[in-house]
Amino acid sequence: MTVKSSASSPVIPALCVVMLLCLVTFDYAAFQANRIVAGEGYRLWAALGTRWAGLIILVVAGIALCSRLTRIPPAVPYVLVVVLLVQMPFSLSWFGQQYVSDAQPFARSAPAAGFWLNLFFALLLALEGHRRLAQRRLATLVSTGVILLAWGLCLHWGWLDSLALVREYRTQAGPFRQAFSTHLFLVLGAVGASALFSACLTALVLRMPRTQQAVFAVLNFFQTIPSLALFGLLIAPLSALSAQFPWLQALGIRGIGWAPAMIALIAYSLLPMVRNTTVALQEVNASVLDSARGMGMSPQQIFVRVRLPLALPVIIEGIRITTVQAIGLTAVAALIGAGGFGTFIFQGLGQAAMDLVLLGALPTIALAVLADVLLSTLARLTSRGQHQ
Repeated sequence: MTVKSSASSPVIPALCVVMLLCLVTFDYAAFQANRIVAGEGYRLWAALGTRWAGLIILVVAGIALCSRLTRIPPAVPYVLVVVLLVQMPFSLSWFGQQYVSDAQPFARSAPAAGFWLNLFFALLLALEGHRRLAQRRLATLVSTGVILLAWGLCLHWGWLDSLALVREYRTQAGPFRQAFSTHLFLVLGAVGASALFSACLTALVLRMPRTQQAVFAVLNFFQTIPSLALFGLLIAPLSALSAQFPWLQALGIRGIGWAPAMIALIAYSLLPMVRNTTVALQEVNASVLDSARGMGMSPQQIFVRVRLPLALPVIIEGIRITTVQAIGLTAVAALIGAGGFGTFIFQGLGQAAMDLVLLGALPTIALAVLADVLLSTLARLTSRGQHQ
């Protein structure tokens, strides 16, 4: 595999310059007397001291310099970026130990704008450096493992106990676990039901091609309704049904709660799944199907052994889009009492407690990224298996 020269693009030095400007311009960390107050911000030098701040500046400058020297392998700036990401939990723990004492039960430390911008640009540097590496998969596994290990060790050793997000989690540990299970239940239930319905609708479209326009028109109509509006539209009919049939209330089906959220998530999930499944099955090469018929396969064997395996990567892509979309919409469903991580987001907004907002937002983002990575990998593996 040919590796591009590390000096072929000014992207990395430009990102390093912007990162340095952000580090010296914005506050790196903040001290909060409690969860409500905005807190007192500290610039990089005041927050971490001369040695630690100087080390960060040197690492960033080293990344920019190494990326412009043609004789230095592309792995060197990439390793420096990983070092930059690894030091972040340790720098936050050092700040907390310096400014938050055990005698301050409500005090906490928090990352400020400089830290978040540093993280953002470091991730951009990692992506750009990763693009130039030869062993990309190995580099991804090793670097991700090292970064997660650094955060895990700091959490395990209690070095991040003063961090506002950690304190919010420990206060809300029970509700957080409940929100996690509810979020997963809604997402997996919606994706599973959508997969079942999409299989039925796809079979209908394939057997009766004239119905394709009507099916997609209805599914497109659901997509045009804003999520909050759809949640609201479901409240009245479900409330009337639960009042008319008490056994529905025993199942938890009422105007608010998980039922309208599940119905809305399924409605939003059908279009990408049905579209990808239908197109994937319709676009299978006709010559491949003719060869299968020539070998004496029955229509059922052709579908199971030929058409479905060839369409599987595109079908998985539809499941990926549906899953990521459902994870985000489930957070909004907390507004109608469905639960999930959205509960913390809206509680935090109502109480002006941004750390509580992050307690709901960050796990939602993590779930979406994890689902995207896993399903994308699965789609690549199935696609690669077809070419072997």
